[in-house]
Amino acid sequence: MDWSDLAKQVIALGAPMLGSALGGPLGGAAGQILSEVVGAAQPTPTAVQTCLPSASPDKIAEAEARWCDALRAEAETQRTAIAETQATIRAEIASSDPVQRWWRPAYAWELTLECAALWAVLVHEFWTGDVQTINALTGATALLVAYWGFRFGVLGVYISGRTREKVSAATGQDGSGVIGELVKAVAGKTLVKKK
Repeated sequence: MDWSDLAKQVIALGAPMLGSALGGPLGGAAGQILSEVVGAAQPTPTAVQTCLPSASPDKIAEAEARWCDALRAEAETQRTAIAETQATIRAEIASSDPVQRWWRPAYAWELTLECAALWAVLVHEFWTGDVQTINALTGATALLVAYWGFRFGVLGVYISGRTREKVSAATGQDGSGVIGELVKAVAGKTLVKKK
């Protein structure tokens, strides 16, 4: 038996959020809360299933409330982390430290020149027919692929970060991505319930 086997039963008992969680990737965490509240001998789906028919509606409501509290706590943690990230981005944008403001553009230019230099060497060696150098470069292909894969990965993160900085400077907010949208959705539901 799996936690997802209890999802429909728990939803039918009046705990839709907890039941939905049991059927998803957070089933173990939701099952732990449910087993504690209904007083199961062990935190297993089988033990909880034997306790569910005799569980009072108040216990099911308590389990649902505890699950919602856990979601709110996680959302608040994410909101705090995003706020701290935004404060750091704003501080970096406002920074007058030349190293802080110029290291990433310098990195991008250096990488561009490095690639151009290798291309120039390759073209020259093919033009002159220097087989020894061409063979050496061919033998170093795996190393060069790993090296430039890492370097271009860092450049990609830079470009993404710079875009976020520009959005933050223009709007005063960050395009926070999928996690930020999830936190906003959970926080929005919290605010609607409080009203």
